[in-house]
Amino acid sequence: MAAIGTPGSRLPGGSRKEQNLPPPPGETTDAVKQGAARGRRCGIMAKDDPGPWGKRRHTGQELIPQPLIGHQPKAGQRPLANQCRVVALSHRAAYSALMTQDAKARLAEVEAQIARACKVAGRARETVSLVAVSKTKSVEEIRPLIALGQRVFGENRVQEAQAKWPALIVQTPGIELHLVGQLQSNKAEDAVQLFDVIHSVDRASLISALARAQDKTGRRPRCFLQVNIGAEAQKAGCSPAEVADLLKAAHAAGLTIIGLMAVPPAKTEAAPYFALLAKLARDNGLGELSMGMSADLEAAVMLGASYVRIGTALFGERA
Repeated sequence: MAAIGTPGSRLPGGSRKEQNLPPPPGETTDAVKQGAARGRRCGIMAKDDPGPWGKRRHTGQELIPQPLIGHQPKAGQRPLANQCRVVALSHRAAYSALMTQDAKARLAEVEAQIARACKVAGRARETVSLVAVSKTKSVEEIRPLIALGQRVFGENRVQEAQAKWPALIVQTPGIELHLVGQLQSNKAEDAVQLFDVIHSVDRASLISALARAQDKTGRRPRCFLQVNIGAEAQKAGCSPAEVADLLKAAHAAGLTIIGLMAVPPAKTEAAPYFALLAKLARDNGLGELSMGMSADLEAAVMLGASYVRIGTALFGERA
């Protein structure tokens, strides 16, 4: 948690006492210049922060209104000359308290659903891993969940994950990153370098590309075979009849296959498809199942899911 931190509101490098001292004689700070331009009002500003309204951001030399850091005069009171000149020169863009509360409520609801389904199925809660799918979500939207203790996250695209996750992983050891979207063979090496688990192994050419990437990088992510459980033309995945042969090829290539993954057809009852995937896994000696999303996670857990991939219920609807 310490790696995430709270956005600083004090001048960098100074003691607490120094934060409220007036500027040295002859030195004019940005805050002084701004105060004069606004008729000597005592609004204290901070640079490089999204601001209390959430959408206004620092551009160029613009100063964005922030909650007051030092003295705030009462109505009708003149600002004190030595108390109204502090400006935060180095603010990290950060998630707001509102974002954190929203994330806390969403996470609690998802956890309650998983716990309820585990109880009905006679399973221990620890047998189900919650993968928070953060595709299209910014670092600022992800941080509140990290602060709440969530450590398993999923992304759909390698390039998007490369832009967001390396720094977050350094800041918070223990994060486990899953690739839950379709993987192109030419991105196999990048995927092996970044992800701990790959859910979308679905063809022989990708198996070969992942094997080469493993040999080159020395990393061996755990993998799921993706099954097109509803035989939908627009979806990736091998057919149920191909699972045994694909599994044999993956083992021969040195991949670590831990289970099966599937996305049932939309707007249909998901339970029969989950049951079929569970049977395929048992028939092929695989113990893990990646199945279940926001709309059907309880059914997935009751039918054996070990990983549920939850996006909307944790982050809200995507634009």
